[in-house]
Amino acid sequence: MVSLVLLVGQVTMVSADGTYHFGFKKSVNGKPPSIDEEGFKGLLKQHGAVFTGDQSIKELYLTFDNGYEQGYTGKILDVLKEKQVPAIFFVTGHYIKTEPELLKRMATEGHLIGNHSWSHPDMSQISAERIQSELTQVKEGVAAVTGQKEMHYLRAPRGIFNDRSLSVSHGLNYTNVFWSVAYRDWEPKQQKGWEYAYKNVMAQLHPGAVILLHSVSSDNTEALGRIIDAARAQGYQFKSLDEMKLWTP
Repeated sequence: MVSLVLLVGQVTMVSADGTYHFGFKKSVNGKPPSIDEEGFKGLLKQHGAVFTGDQSIKELYLTFDNGYEQGYTGKILDVLKEKQVPAIFFVTGHYIKTEPELLKRMATEGHLIGNHSWSHPDMSQISAERIQSELTQVKEGVAAVTGQKEMHYLRAPRGIFNDRSLSVSHGLNYTNVFWSVAYRDWEPKQQKGWEYAYKNVMAQLHPGAVILLHSVSSDNTEALGRIIDAARAQGYQFKSLDEMKLWTP
């Protein structure tokens, strides 16, 4: 049995076994987004997960999901270097195996590399042992390529989670990082132009925003520099997740 909670363009799916597909009430006109109505706010708090930073400070956190490469990450890194903006890239086993040079560049240029699991499974449906294996393989794989020994941030594949997956990963010293700005950007054949990406992101900006972008999107790649410039013009600063002030949803 699955119930649906409809929230300003977001759909939170709730299974009878307590599994959630992350969703939220979007920010409008700079107001804080909300996870008050979805039923999982207590779980995120209990297990130290985050979906925004401090909502009283005009700081933004750029996060990219890198399940596979579509030819755009190099351009994204170029923009980040030009604009002097930090980001985190959540990578899978496939990405580690196929794009070692891009991983090295991420690390060399000062970006964080996070865990997106080895094989992108539904974390709520696998054993605790399998969760540990999925995360350990990514951490060790990134370390072998880049020398990055520590890995503290996790993004659950497809945003699916439950109490057990949060508990196991938190016990392995991971902070589960969700998001408070997002749009449907992950389908390479459904791109609509840089203005579409720009408008979707800028419409949702709010203090403390964790921005989720998929690196397979040509729209995101073309809009990124404009988004950074426009956000800064509004008084925002871009920060690394390592600089995020603790904030409880």
